[in-house]
Amino acid sequence: MSPTSETAQGGRRLVIVESPAKAKTIKGYLGPGYIVEASVGHIRDLPNGAAEVPEKYTGEVRRLGVDVEHDFQPVYVVNSDKKQQVKKLKELLRESDELFLATDEDREGEAIAWHLQEVLKPKIPVHRMVFHEITKDAIQQAVRSPRELNQKLVDAQETRRILDRLYGYEVSPVLWKKVMPRLSAGRVQSVATRLVVERERERIAFRSAEYWDLTGTFTTGRAGDPSDPSSLVARLASVDGRRVAQGRDFDSLGQLKSAQVLHLDEANARALAAALEQTRFAVRSVESKPYRRSPYAPFRTTTLQQEASRKLGFGAKATMQIAQKLYENGYITYMRTDSTTLSDTAVSAARAQVTQLYGADYLPERPRTYAGKVKNAQEAHEAIRPSGDRFRTPAETGLSGDQFRLYELIWKRTVASQMKDATGNSVTVRIGGTAADGRDAEFTASGKTITFHGFLKAYVEGADDPNAELDDRERRLPQVAEGDALGAEEISVDGHATKPPARYTEASLVKELEEREIGRPSTYASIIGTILDRGYVFKKGTALVPSFLSFAVVNLLEKHFGRLVDYDFTARMEDDLDRIARGEARAVPWLRRFYFGESEDGTGAGSAAEAGNGDGDHLGGLKELVTDLGAIDAREVSSFPIGDGIVLRVGRYGPYVERGEKESEGYQHADVPDDLAPDELSVAYAEELLAKPSGDFELGTDPSTGRPIVAKAGRYGPYVTEVLPEGTPKTGKNAVKPRTASLFKSMSLDTVTLDDALKLMSLPRVVGTDAEGQEITAQNGRYGPYLKKGTDSRSLQAEEQLFTITLEEALAIYAQPKQRGRAAAKPPLKELGTDPVSEKPVVVKDGRFGPYVTDGETNATLRSGDSVEEITPERGFELLAEKRAKAPAKKTAKKAAKKAPAKKAATTKKTAAKKTTTAKKTAAKKTTTATAAAKKAATKKTAPAE
Repeated sequence: MSPTSETAQGGRRLVIVESPAKAKTIKGYLGPGYIVEASVGHIRDLPNGAAEVPEKYTGEVRRLGVDVEHDFQPVYVVNSDKKQQVKKLKELLRESDELFLATDEDREGEAIAWHLQEVLKPKIPVHRMVFHEITKDAIQQAVRSPRELNQKLVDAQETRRILDRLYGYEVSPVLWKKVMPRLSAGRVQSVATRLVVERERERIAFRSAEYWDLTGTFTTGRAGDPSDPSSLVARLASVDGRRVAQGRDFDSLGQLKSAQVLHLDEANARALAAALEQTRFAVRSVESKPYRRSPYAPFRTTTLQQEASRKLGFGAKATMQIAQKLYENGYITYMRTDSTTLSDTAVSAARAQVTQLYGADYLPERPRTYAGKVKNAQEAHEAIRPSGDRFRTPAETGLSGDQFRLYELIWKRTVASQMKDATGNSVTVRIGGTAADGRDAEFTASGKTITFHGFLKAYVEGADDPNAELDDRERRLPQVAEGDALGAEEISVDGHATKPPARYTEASLVKELEEREIGRPSTYASIIGTILDRGYVFKKGTALVPSFLSFAVVNLLEKHFGRLVDYDFTARMEDDLDRIARGEARAVPWLRRFYFGESEDGTGAGSAAEAGNGDGDHLGGLKELVTDLGAIDAREVSSFPIGDGIVLRVGRYGPYVERGEKESEGYQHADVPDDLAPDELSVAYAEELLAKPSGDFELGTDPSTGRPIVAKAGRYGPYVTEVLPEGTPKTGKNAVKPRTASLFKSMSLDTVTLDDALKLMSLPRVVGTDAEGQEITAQNGRYGPYLKKGTDSRSLQAEEQLFTITLEEALAIYAQPKQRGRAAAKPPLKELGTDPVSEKPVVVKDGRFGPYVTDGETNATLRSGDSVEEITPERGFELLAEKRAKAPAKKTAKKAAKKAPAKKAATTKKTAAKKTTTAKKTAAKKTTTATAAAKKAATKKTAPAE
């Protein structure tokens, strides 16, 4: 039935959306008669472990959460953290006359709506309410025009979820057994990791080639002006008709691809330059072509992620978090979309702003339309654009910071998409002359002039290559004609070296995944987040660097599960899932074939070999493939020869290099830094690691005890300790612990001496006693050196003070009022420049939990792949952007919850004061227990974070 205004006046409607922020915005547009509540994402899913599976299920169903023997029936359970919210929704439903399921209009949103309906079991009319933007008109129109639940979208999401569960839960345990515990495999994450690893392999195999060329500065001999320069710079193009080799002419091994090009070395290049010193040059040709550039299509999910990375320094995850907030607060349309289409309303709004802001000359006669380029784009969304039938300019939004910058990017791109082409001319000038040794040399220069900027007035797309020239850059050349004489002001000799292929950034990895048709664009941000969180990839600046662990994982998957990480296989699997979504294929037979290797008639139509590395059908038996693991040699898949008998191995506690066999004479072993890029592990560097002292490094004997003193490299850093005599009890009440002390930051295993070790192990040191007889000691703690007097501690500035500070100096420190809160700020470790959002200086500081970047307002801890020495300004700005994108935690509920325990504690304390010493202890104990219980109860009642 269609809802009516009479129903609204006489009844009550419950509208369920996904997020509390969205609920708040929509509530403002619907008014009285509507209750808008959030499900807070998915309320029900496959179980996270056997403990969540109902008791009636046994065997494989408990492990997988899917009944593979009975048509792959999923076992759904209400998430433990959503039970309270489900209870609340059921209570609201009992008081309502109609239910509107207003989750997002995509596969995930449709599935959430279906799960809500299945769990709530409403007995009132149910409507599926959909909208692509959160504006008053769009929301009210959505209420007036609901639709039925789209079961095809639900089936498609369910099939994907089951497939991903089978893939992850069957393949991940193989990694646990053969590589390292707690690893994960996934249909798209494993392929994305393989892409990053393959790029690093290319870098490792790469051999640089050196090549030389000449650059000439030529003058016309007349005075110049901005429209007609007096000189131009041209590069040597050919010698005696043979093209001079450039970087593109060499392969990855540093060899020329063709013998037809001329490879100049330094000696030849310098000889040619000398021979050209007295040469008379002339223009040999001037070629002019018209230049035309059309506007870029409006943003879809992946192009927004790429451009936000290039222009704003945002990671994919941060971009989506900021876009989510813009959408929920009504500033943009839905941000998970494969479409580049604009509605008629949006086109009209964009064209109106073109005329208003740039003039009618920039408006094309007819609206521009953009065909979708994404194969199997399934959701019926528009492109990402400003919401409403009139676009708010960035200044009109009242936004600030990252939200303002992302909105401005979307607004500019949308408006520019409805503007005229940019036009102009591109010119190529060839300049030639004969050298003193008779060789003919020809130089070329290219230029570009823009006669009408068109859409470039509003928006210019960024480039993945930082050295690439952007579309709005002009290169003006002098106005010359064929035969004109030119003077050579300078001819320089330039040496170059070919570079290895660039590592992926988040933007370029998103682009690569989309071009290969792997996964869905809406999931790329979470996929990249997963491979970063799992330690398969870390960041150096904006580059994605694979860890040695990922090399072992990919090695195993390629050798034993080749089909599962094959790019074409994964893309074809995506096609199959889309066919199921369109109703062109059935889910259960497809899943049966994927898992058991059976055809639709139930016969075996694919073997494990075909699912692994064979050339058969791309659907084979996953179950058989993961059952027999005897062929997988754990040591082999985690071993990588470096050279000179050195092998890198990925162990359970991290990567290490070794030479020789364990227990044999001459065996060497050394840990490899976790943040070392694989292409930086050369034989020479491995030799350095092996040459460093490892294990126990004996320093000498303590003269007072006769015990050996050794230095060690420990899990938490280098330290020194004493070796206890054999037979010394190590456990029980008579156990003896060896004296141990961490090295100071200024010390290293290479330089620490016996005297240093004995001094370190003498800590804590008694400095003296105060006037009241209280002892003051100098100690080294987790957060640095400090003084201690009873329970009063004071920080010291440097570790060396532990041995030098006098009683007078200590008393002077205690004479000062104790500093509350933070200690005096330490000087920054590095300056990164001005943040483009806050416009404040960004620095790297050393904090309690390690180094972090800050602009004075926002702090962001450096990740495992970041280092103080190598962090770039762009990476620092990205970390701050990601931190800003996270909503701050609410504190109101916690404050309110703490009031009751405080009162109770005060009352107990008052009563306890009248009792005996024994009674005091009992009362204090009860107070502590009561307070803890009250706090626990208060925590449970805290509202869920948005």
